[in-house]
Amino acid sequence: MQRTVLLAATLAVVTVVGSALAAPVDYKTPDEVAAFKPGPNLEVVQGNCAACHSSDYIATQPPMKDKKAFWQAEVTKMIKVYGAPIDDADVGKIVDYLAATY
Repeated sequence: MQRTVLLAATLAVVTVVGSALAAPVDYKTPDEVAAFKPGPNLEVVQGNCAACHSSDYIATQPPMKDKKAFWQAEVTKMIKVYGAPIDDADVGKIVDYLAATY
């Protein structure tokens, strides 16, 4: 019992001292240089997609034959699987923009 208390006290002291001696990390993230391509409904895409995705991420999707079907499936997945709060009225606009632009 005494060993357990002594071990717990030692760990607590080490943790407190270690935290006090740890220096804060100071870093600056690079500025965003990527931008969504101009096109119809760009504002809708920026408002719904840019919170989670950079335009670079969207641009790296593989080439596909049926762009509209691909992007429809992707937007549907974002809503149903990842819980993206996209209004039904915006889905078609987003799909149309992505299919025409990427």
